[in-house]
Amino acid sequence: MRISTSKLQQLAIFTTLVTGSGVGTMYYLMQKKFAESDYHKLAVQKLEECTVAMESLGAPPLKVHNIHLSDRDNRVDHHTAQIKIPVSGSRTGGYLYSTSSREPGNNNRWRVKMAVLRLKEGDIIDLTSTHTDEHVSGV
Repeated sequence: MRISTSKLQQLAIFTTLVTGSGVGTMYYLMQKKFAESDYHKLAVQKLEECTVAMESLGAPPLKVHNIHLSDRDNRVDHHTAQIKIPVSGSRTGGYLYSTSSREPGNNNRWRVKMAVLRLKEGDIIDLTSTHTDEHVSGV
């Protein structure tokens, strides 16, 4: 049984397209799952509540970008979530680092343990600090 070269080329192109669309769909669904998770939403909410951080970014508008799935700073299991979220405003950008854990006695809800914004310029803003004079530190 002989198969022509043009048929093999068509099969290769078709297989490439199907595989590429499958990988793209999987990537999109994983990003969507992260963005809809409580630990992600709570971290972004901490950022939005901090006027110092929002002003430093030049937000609003705040742009929350997709996380880098291969980044070692992103670790999630059943009890803890440690994520690094790229964010930007009209002035600058940076990364929102967050560590959250589930509270077993509180309906297994996520609670932010630590949230820090690290700006591109090197400034670090602690979003979980209640003292405004401790918010910003240089590196």
